[in-house]
Amino acid sequence: MHYLLLIYGNEQHFETLSQSEREKVFSEYMDFSRSIRSSGHYQGGNRLDVVSTATTVRVREGKRLVTDGPFAETKEQLGGYFLVEAKDMDEAIAVAARIPAAKWGSIEVRPILPVPAAVPA
Repeated sequence: MHYLLLIYGNEQHFETLSQSEREKVFSEYMDFSRSIRSSGHYQGGNRLDVVSTATTVRVREGKRLVTDGPFAETKEQLGGYFLVEAKDMDEAIAVAARIPAAKWGSIEVRPILPVPAAVPA
């Protein structure tokens, strides 16, 4: 089963780190990424740009509403994700707990529901 591991943290946290601390975090992410690739868990993942570059889209009463920024004011922002394959939620949680940002932020683990096959017309 596929799981999306959503990485949340305060964007300002990284700016407070020294250069050596940033390099350590980067190294931890590289080690983590290599380990989940070699274990077969890794399916995809990306770091996201800062929340100030985001745009939120809503449609209300047939009208498109576009606003700058995230959809809600929060202390933590979505900063990236990993898409992993795991046998169950327990295994997905174990993988999520190894993500470096879990030490200062939070990791949301969400099962991905399979999309039913299209019904022929």
